Amino acid sequence: MLIGTIEGVTRIIGKSQGYLGLPLRDELINCTVGGQGTPAMVTAWQPTPDELARLNAGASVHLRVLGTVHPPVMVGVGDPPA
Repeated sequence: MLIGTIEGVTRIIGKSQGYLGLPLRDELINCTVGGQGTPAMVTAWQPTPDELARLNAGASVHLRVLGTVHPPVMVGVGDPPA
């Protein structure tokens, strides 16, 4: 996956740690566990042509989290480009 630019980006994380830098949008969501106003960070990703072909062939999306403690995450699909 290629890092995308999320609409309404509020900050870029990871660059000072040696990563490429990940644009994200901070937002508050209504979470069934954390309640109304739960802080969340949203990023955008674009599949490469090979990944898109594999997705269209039925492959799953894999989420890799670095470390040994898994934070709560949500995976979804954004709107197509206008």
